[in-house]
Amino acid sequence: MRRVLTHLMLAALLASTLGAAPGQQYGPSAKQSPANAPKAPASKKSEKPYQVGKASWYGKQFHGKETASGESYDMFRFTAAHPTLPLGSWVRVTNLRNRKSVIVRVNDRGPVVPGRIMDLSYGAAQVLDFRAKGVEKVRLDVVQVPELAQNQNRLVAGNGN
Repeated sequence: MRRVLTHLMLAALLASTLGAAPGQQYGPSAKQSPANAPKAPASKKSEKPYQVGKASWYGKQFHGKETASGESYDMFRFTAAHPTLPLGSWVRVTNLRNRKSVIVRVNDRGPVVPGRIMDLSYGAAQVLDFRAKGVEKVRLDVVQVPELAQNQNRLVAGNGN
């Protein structure tokens, strides 16, 4: 139970970090004058998403079973099933109804329902606030390792506002 609560707390912190402004500065460099302030990176909204479509989640009936990657499925971890992305890929999933986001690791193949682009773990779907129906329109953006590390560093530094 303690492990589940820890994962949920980390998910909430990670989700709040993803909502930070793209050009926001942390630490001593935040006090620079506007004249020598670094330029903000290009907005994520201008980049083309990897994929947009319907996603669902899977949970209890698969908990503990082997995934395509060979690891046991843990419905509380932030993982997902995708038909073509390489296993081990990191993906930012944004719920287009409420703009909540979470970063998941692809460790399985699916979904098996036609017309869906991703199956999320129960824990990831909870962070994204999926409705009772369990299917939402989402945007998928493949996340590079440095971007993921930057978000984790913000959490560790306590700047996950």
